[in-house]
Amino acid sequence: MASEKQKVYNLEIRTFEFARDCRFLVKELKRTISNIEDGKQLVKSSGSVGANYIEGNEKLGDKDLKFRLKISRKEAKESEYWLKLLKELNEEQKDRIEKLQFEANELRKILSAIINKLK
Repeated sequence: MASEKQKVYNLEIRTFEFARDCRFLVKELKRTISNIEDGKQLVKSSGSVGANYIEGNEKLGDKDLKFRLKISRKEAKESEYWLKLLKELNEEQKDRIEKLQFEANELRKILSAIINKLK
């Protein structure tokens, strides 16, 4: 198990935990048509943040790394969108969803900083 310090700075772990926590949220939402459909989209986009980050680390070159990081950033932004929609219809989960929105935004900022350093 990773130490707290490693958790904060290891982006692979952080993106994994974000995707996991989004799945836990979706699992506990009321089963309405909109929650099911928005939840499916959130599961896909939140998982893609980490998956593309990991693929970028196994880069085939600098262009591939940058491309994968940009996709990862885009997926973090998309996750924010789905969380925003879910928050509107799930008042009882508002605090939990806001924490996930904050984390999606933080991941997006971190990925942007990495991309900008590559330029």
